[in-house]
Amino acid sequence: MMNTKVHELLNQQINKEFYSAYLYLDFSNYFKAKGLDGFANWYMIQAQEERDHAMLFYQYLQNENQIVSLDAIAKPDKVFACHMDVLRAGLEHEEYVTSLINDIYAAAYDVKDFRTMQFLDWFVKEQGEEETNANDMITKMELFGSDPKSLYMLNQELAARVYTAPSLVL
Repeated sequence: MMNTKVHELLNQQINKEFYSAYLYLDFSNYFKAKGLDGFANWYMIQAQEERDHAMLFYQYLQNENQIVSLDAIAKPDKVFACHMDVLRAGLEHEEYVTSLINDIYAAAYDVKDFRTMQFLDWFVKEQGEEETNANDMITKMELFGSDPKSLYMLNQELAARVYTAPSLVL
């Protein structure tokens, strides 16, 4: 039987991951409106990843014979003054998600829930990659964002990103 606190945190994470998808769709909308289709594509794919992360938590709970309770997904409400604001919000959000994953891991560790810890290992690694990607986006924008030709090339680079479903096996 899964610990009540671990179950609750895992269930809450489903909602947090779906919110992340909404947030990245909002980022995609921002960039689409600014004519930066590559950035819009990058965040659209990011939204797909977050949706899949939610489904991994959902499936894990079901596989563990735990009840899944779905909550309302909050509407993203950030207003951005510039492209860099969006990128910084992305990094801030990934750092927040990392803290959530760490909290679940710590709760599982406290009750010796090794199965959940093993499940979360993939997410710990994934969050490291997500934070690196968000930092890289900021660095590239700082280096190239003020030059229209360079921004165009960066936009083209981001347009080439394709979706790859997570390879976590439950």
